[in-house]
Amino acid sequence: MLNILRPATLLCTAALALAACDPAEFDSDPDVRRDARANRTCTNAVADQTGDRAAVLNTTLPVVEINQYIIDVPSTGDRWMCRTDDDGKATQLYRLGAG
Repeated sequence: MLNILRPATLLCTAALALAACDPAEFDSDPDVRRDARANRTCTNAVADQTGDRAAVLNTTLPVVEINQYIIDVPSTGDRWMCRTDDDGKATQLYRLGAG
């Protein structure tokens, strides 16, 4: 009985891991993959700076500059601007204050 459960457990774990992935990471367009990577690195950089893992990408404010993202921290109401390099790695953070 134990040997039957192992493959099922492994299959469920793999399915959960894939469900947690950002689908944009598997897109055929390299710009979409870079943008997804930049969103993730900016969100993580703001979360590291503030200590708040609830930081999220702001999708309501228009940003026309390339390699620039606005990140919201809901617990404090603060907004951060994040700049990335061309590979999508966060390079600069600026606290914009309460939004």
